[in-house]
Amino acid sequence: MQLTRHVDANATLVSLLKPLATRDGLLPTAMEQVHVVSAQCAVSRSPQIYEPSLMVIAQGSKLAYLGERRLEYGAGHYLVQAMPVPFECETFASSETPLLGVSIGIDRTLLGELVLAMGASFELDVRPQMPESMASSLLDHTMREAVVRLLSCLHDPLERQILGRARLREVLFAALRGPQGGALRALVEQRSQFARIAAALMYLHTHYDEPLNVEVLARCASMGTSAFYEHFKRSTLVSPVQYLKRLRLLKAQQLLVTDRHSVAQVALQVGYQSASQFSREYKRYFNRSPAAERSEHHTAEV
Repeated sequence: MQLTRHVDANATLVSLLKPLATRDGLLPTAMEQVHVVSAQCAVSRSPQIYEPSLMVIAQGSKLAYLGERRLEYGAGHYLVQAMPVPFECETFASSETPLLGVSIGIDRTLLGELVLAMGASFELDVRPQMPESMASSLLDHTMREAVVRLLSCLHDPLERQILGRARLREVLFAALRGPQGGALRALVEQRSQFARIAAALMYLHTHYDEPLNVEVLARCASMGTSAFYEHFKRSTLVSPVQYLKRLRLLKAQQLLVTDRHSVAQVALQVGYQSASQFSREYKRYFNRSPAAERSEHHTAEV
C-alpha cells in the first residue's frame, strides 16, 4: 500500500511537470524562483555549478560527483544545494522516460524569516560545525505534498498570485524540517562560517567578470585572509582562484549556446583579457573548444 501511494504521488508530480517541460534544459516558469528541469536523453558527466536551490526529481535520475562523494538523486529524491559549489553531473533519461524535475531557488530572505520564526524550538540532533554544501535526501510525504501544491499553483494564475509565496514558504519549511535542515539554517546564521563563505560566493557570482581580490572576498566573509582561504577550500573543495575560473567558464558556456557573440566577445564578457587563454582553458575544462561549442549549438538551431 505504501509503495502504491509513493508511485501515485510521483505520477502526480510528473503530470504537473509535463505540460511545463516544453524543451530540454532548465526552463523558467511564471514564478521567478521556480524552474522546470527536463531532458529527453542521457547527458554524459559534465561540469556544473547550481545556484542555491532544492532540486526535486519526479522522473529519471541524476548522479553528482563532488570530490570523492557520489550523490544519486533520482525519482523520489531531492538535492539540497545550500552553497553553489562546482561539481560534475551525469543525467540518465530517454525519450520514453525523460528526466522531469523542478528546481526551487532558495530565497535567503524567506529562509531567514522561517528560521527566526522557528526559533529555539528548531533544534537538530546533530549540528556539524561545517554542514555539507550539497546533499541528497528522500522525498518524504510532507516535502512531496508541498512541492505538488507549489507546482499546482503554476497552472492557476490566480492561485499563483495569491498563494505563490506561501507555497514557496511551505516547501522551504518542509526542507528545514528534513535531513538537510541544518545546512539550510546555517546558511542564514550570520555568525556561522558556512553563512560567511556563502556571502563571499554571492559576491563572486555577481562580480565574476572582475579581477579576483581575495582580500575583498575575505572582508565579505568577515574573516582574515588565511582563515577565509582555509574555510573556502573546505566548503567548495577548490581555491578561490580555481572557483572563479570554473565559474567564468560555465558562464561562458551559457553565453556560447544562447548568444551569437564571437568567442572573443564572450571571453571579455566573463572577465578574460586574452581570448587565446580563454580558449585554452575552456578546451581543458570541457574537452571541446569554445568555437566548437558555439558552432554545434547554432548549427543545430538552423
